[in-house]
Amino acid sequence: MLKLDHLAIIAPSLEVGADYMRERLGVEMPKGGKHPQMGTHNLLLRLGEDVFLEVIAVDPEAEPPTRRRWFGLDDAAAVQAAWDEGRRLRAWVARTSDFTGVLAMHGDLLGRQEKVSRGDREWLFAVADDGSLPLGGVAPSVMDWGVKGNPASSMPDIGFRLRSFQVAHPEVSRIQKLYADLDVVDPPAVMEGEQFCYIAEIDTPYGVKLLN
Repeated sequence: MLKLDHLAIIAPSLEVGADYMRERLGVEMPKGGKHPQMGTHNLLLRLGEDVFLEVIAVDPEAEPPTRRRWFGLDDAAAVQAAWDEGRRLRAWVARTSDFTGVLAMHGDLLGRQEKVSRGDREWLFAVADDGSLPLGGVAPSVMDWGVKGNPASSMPDIGFRLRSFQVAHPEVSRIQKLYADLDVVDPPAVMEGEQFCYIAEIDTPYGVKLLN
């Protein structure tokens, strides 16, 4: 069983991502931390008791990782191209308490187990050998937080909430079947669209805002 854990904006740099969040949501997004195994860093925004939003980018101060970075971040040209096209919300992460079982069934799609950390937290995350997003981001990345669980409830609550999360795709039934095969609980609503993209509605202190 998989459940939405967090949404990911994949940015050319953390500074660019922070600017986008100020413009789109009117928020100074709190800092998250560094992921030494992946050479990345992030910003984090609580969107509920067990869901949050992250902006993630390559950490220019980090030592190069021994493997390809997650979220396709080693392909800087592709990250920049998607950003310039207005595709910023490009991934979502689902959590599971049966990480080994999920990878035994879907490892060819989701990737291999990696142990990742941020500060005093350690967790398991599935990453493809080339670092690419599962099915280009249509499928979720999968993780297991371990005993500490999802960190959203320990993040500052500054009044932002996830109202809805949808995917637009030209093959609606195929994507619905994908989420059913992965046993996703409350998957993103799938609607028909000419091109694949995600849309999140966020309740903010300034009204409902969209991320895409």
